[in-house]
Amino acid sequence: MQTKKALRGITRTVFAIAAVAFGATAFAQGFPSKPIRIVVPFPAGGTTDVVARLVAQRMTETMGQPVLVENRGGAGGSLGADVVAKAPPDGHTILMHNITFPLASVALAMAGRAPYDIDTDFAAIGVSVNVPFIFTANPKVPANDLRELVALLQKDPSLKYNYGSTGPGSAMHVFGEVIKRDGKIEMTHIPFKGAAPLKQELLAGRIEFGGDQLSSSLAEVRKGQLKALATGSAQRLAVLPDVPTVREQGFGRLEFQGWNGLFAPAKTPRDIIDRLSREAGAAIRHPETVKRLNDIAAEPVGSSPAEQDAVLKKQVAQFRPLIKELGITLD
Repeated sequence: MQTKKALRGITRTVFAIAAVAFGATAFAQGFPSKPIRIVVPFPAGGTTDVVARLVAQRMTETMGQPVLVENRGGAGGSLGADVVAKAPPDGHTILMHNITFPLASVALAMAGRAPYDIDTDFAAIGVSVNVPFIFTANPKVPANDLRELVALLQKDPSLKYNYGSTGPGSAMHVFGEVIKRDGKIEMTHIPFKGAAPLKQELLAGRIEFGGDQLSSSLAEVRKGQLKALATGSAQRLAVLPDVPTVREQGFGRLEFQGWNGLFAPAKTPRDIIDRLSREAGAAIRHPETVKRLNDIAAEPVGSSPAEQDAVLKKQVAQFRPLIKELGITLD
C-alpha cells in the first residue's frame, strides 16, 4: 500500500514538472504577443540610447512585433531599471543599461534607497557592445591630460572647477570622487540625467570636466570642441592613439571595461531569455549595425546571458568596496 502511495506521489510530481515545462514552452512559443519595450534609463542621445535603437530596429524586422525604445531617465538610471524590475516577467519589457547599472545600484543599496535588488531582480540577456570610457574637459581648461588637470587644481585650490556625471552613482560620479581623493583636490559634482545634457554643459563651458562612454563625445573630441584627458581602457585606443590611459597617469583604479547590455525581469522564462538573446545578438552583428557602431567606436559583442551575468557580478563585486570606501551618499 505504501509503495502504491509513493508511486502515486512520484507520478503527480512528474506530471507537475511536465506541466510547468510545457506551460513555459507554450508561453515561449507564443512570444512575442505584443510590442516589446526596451527601456533606456537615460534621455535620448547618449550611447545607450543609440545602441538600443539600433538593436530595436533590427529586432523589429525579425520578431514579428514592433520593438520600441522608451527613455526613462533619472536617479542615475535607477528609475528606468525599476520599471523593468517590476514589469511582468514575460519578455515584453526589457532594459538596456551600461556600466552605471552596477555602480548606481550598489550605491543606492548602501544608502538604503534601492528600489530593486540588482542581485535578484533581473535576468541577463547579453552584452550588446563594449564601449571605452573617456574623461573630457572644456577646451579652455589649461590641462592636456588628467595628470595635468590634477596638478593644476593642486597648485591653485582657489579654482572652482565642476565635474559633471550622468547622475548620482554613475561611473563618472564614482570616478570623480576617486580623482578628488587620490589627487587631494576639490571639485564640485554636478549630476545630469544623461550623456546628452552632460555634453552640452561641457561644450558650453558651464562645467569644466566630465566623462562618459566614448561614443557620446568622440565627434566633439575629433573636432576639438572637447579635450580628451584620458581613457579608461587597458590600452590606448586606435581611434585616439595620442590620449593616454588612466593607468599611464597613475589612476589605475579607474580602469574598467565599459559595456551596454540587455536585462529582463527575474523569473522571465528561459526560452524567452534565449530567444531575446539570439535576436539581439543577430541584430548587433548585422553588417549595417556593425558599421554604425564602428563609426562611434563601439565594439559589437552580442554575448550570451551567462556572459552578461558574469560581467555584472564581477563589477558589482569590484565596485561595492570602492563605493563603501568613498562613502558616496547619492545626495
